[in-house]
Amino acid sequence: METFLVYLGLVGAVVLGGIIVTYLHAANKNKFIKLMLSFSGGFLLAIAFTHFVPELYASETKNIGLFILLGFLIQLVLEFFSGGIEHGHVHVHKGQKMPWGLFISLSAHSILEGIPLGNQYAGIEVGHQHGEHSLLFGILFHQLPVAVALMTLLLNTNISKLKAWLILIAFGIMTPLGLTIGLISSTAASFLDFNMILAIVVGMFLHISTTIIFETSENHKFNILKLTSILIGCTLAFLMH
Repeated sequence: METFLVYLGLVGAVVLGGIIVTYLHAANKNKFIKLMLSFSGGFLLAIAFTHFVPELYASETKNIGLFILLGFLIQLVLEFFSGGIEHGHVHVHKGQKMPWGLFISLSAHSILEGIPLGNQYAGIEVGHQHGEHSLLFGILFHQLPVAVALMTLLLNTNISKLKAWLILIAFGIMTPLGLTIGLISSTAASFLDFNMILAIVVGMFLHISTTIIFETSENHKFNILKLTSILIGCTLAFLMH
């Protein structure tokens, strides 16, 4: 039952993003994306430093820092194709072609972050014994504004509204797909070190969160609402520790 609710929540966050795009005016959408990204950036950064990094280094996995760095670099490559939509960059041009490279990049990211989530719900200990649901909430908090940004982009392409929704839902099932891979691969736990996969995801989180936080600044000054959003995200992550 718990796993089913996780699946439902992951897809629901993306669908909610699409609904927000449908009913909010452009100015409100942009403001929502910026504030939600700031909140999620603070949350992701905090869970990385307070939950995952200390416990990954306390594990028996060797060269854990190498895998965190690898995740950071993987995200750097993915954002080359996504155009930085993960941290709020939405380049909208009415009637543009469907950006398949962006969709594939976002999907690859979502599948990767879903794998350690699947390991967790299969009962595999992968460096996050504390803050049991922090990884799930980190994904949910970030998927929502990304879904808003993606749907905004899709509705400005040369595809129909129905196809835009189908593509958004296809994106929404990518993290559940990764979760399923994690659940299935847990049967081979004796052959795999899932801390390596989690370390890669943590490296990806570090890249996304730091980019969001630094790009939140305007003329090297933080808007008070954005700064507050970051601090609330950090505080919530700390309280979940």
